[in-house]
Amino acid sequence: MTGKLGRTARGGAQTSAGDLLDLVRSGRAVTRGALQQMTGLSRATVGQRLDRLFRAGWLREGAGGPVDSPLGGRPAITLEFDGSHAVVLAADLDTRHARAALLTLTGEILAERSGPLVVEDGPEAVLDGLGRWFAELLTETGHAPEAVCGIGLGVPGPVDSETGRVVQPPMMSGWDGYDIRGRLSRAFTEHTGAGPVPVLVDNDANLMAYGEQRTGYQDCRAFVLVKVSTGIGAGVVVDGAVYRGVDGGAGDLGHIRVGTEALCRCGSYGCLAAVASGGAVARRLTEAGVPAASGSDVRDLLAAGHPEAAALAREAGRRVGDVLATVVTLLNPGVLMIAGDLAGTPFLTGVRELLYQRALPRSTAHLDVLTAKLGERAGLVGAGALVVEHLYAPERVEERLTALGV
Repeated sequence: MTGKLGRTARGGAQTSAGDLLDLVRSGRAVTRGALQQMTGLSRATVGQRLDRLFRAGWLREGAGGPVDSPLGGRPAITLEFDGSHAVVLAADLDTRHARAALLTLTGEILAERSGPLVVEDGPEAVLDGLGRWFAELLTETGHAPEAVCGIGLGVPGPVDSETGRVVQPPMMSGWDGYDIRGRLSRAFTEHTGAGPVPVLVDNDANLMAYGEQRTGYQDCRAFVLVKVSTGIGAGVVVDGAVYRGVDGGAGDLGHIRVGTEALCRCGSYGCLAAVASGGAVARRLTEAGVPAASGSDVRDLLAAGHPEAAALAREAGRRVGDVLATVVTLLNPGVLMIAGDLAGTPFLTGVRELLYQRALPRSTAHLDVLTAKLGERAGLVGAGALVVEHLYAPERVEERLTALGV
């Protein structure tokens, strides 16, 4: 029997401390006895490997669990991942605005801030600004910079997950191939005085999807989130993992051709984003005499009940719904979530109209189409979770424990 334990799942003398931590964190085994049973390791070996996790401060004893033996006896002591031993920093960049937060290892947001950061100002200025925000969040919460174990960042463009660099991003002029990881790590050090920490970068829609799926839809095996703001992008989570494609380009719905002559920011004609994004709706409103510079302005107009904004948002939803009929037929998701500036009743109504009209009934029979639950925090929660899953993966746990000397 092999499985998620990696090297061995039972009878495995090689089953590591990282594997034991993974079992505890996932809830599959939360007592010493259960760990022995799951891994086939001896009591002494389990004890030795747990001791390393205790010494690192990553594991703690919880309340007593149920008594397994029919003969009674003392309740087993449960084991818990200690999410208080470190914190995570996360940031979510949009084209003209950003959010940053300090989170616990279990995903609770301790402090956050938001404000204008314009990606067209270039990576040097924007990433330095994030470093300054991070320092302010640490000061606000009273956390030492050394408590930060990693940083997660979402960006509005396709990301090569191996390098953390954006690849030909249509809305991030001057960022193509830039070393985001290295610069953000340096900005953190420059503004806090702490040493370098790991930095993970992913597409914003991917992180939003990951945050929403992990928070409210963990049992959904195929989950799709579509973010409609200045551009249009989708995040796909399959069996609990983000699906990125071969080089990070999966989910780039905004550049599917839909047969119009509109010029897109990518330089091509006929892209979905050119006619159905928040930016496209803003342009049409401006042409109609309703000033709107971006998707966030459209969001404000929709919140105020502006009739023309609502009509154009519904029309944009129909265009996106037409494309999503193919997505739903291909992926057969259980949840299709709409997020971003246009996420609201008019746009969602338009999506549903075309989606249910064009997709086969078989593809939508068990599909929930809804708006985001976490709202603007979804990307922050997803970025934090990405960092934690990376740092506490079994193979990385071994490296980190060795570096700590335990």
